[in-house]
Amino acid sequence: MSNPGPDWYLVGPTDALDEEDVMPYDRDGHEYAIYHTINGFFASDGMCTHEEEPLADGIVIDNVIECPLHQGRFDVRSGKALSAPVCVDLKTFAVQIHDENIYIRIPQ
Repeated sequence: MSNPGPDWYLVGPTDALDEEDVMPYDRDGHEYAIYHTINGFFASDGMCTHEEEPLADGIVIDNVIECPLHQGRFDVRSGKALSAPVCVDLKTFAVQIHDENIYIRIPQ
């Protein structure tokens, strides 16, 4: 299977992203963050909800992304804001792996 279906977009190969790492993905002018954690692959909006800093510049530890600007933390599985100064959760997106490729679901 080369594509999981409508609203699913190819991000890239799974081996392009090491475990406990994050990379940006841009689609139609919107930035997303793609994470590889100890529990698999996840995706969220790409900008911190605190001050619009790119999360792809942050650090992934276990299932948490730390924003590089003020060190606010989010759980990448749910988008839940975990520590100050962030207090607004991230929007998350479904991820599937097909034929060793990462796909993100972006509903239209």
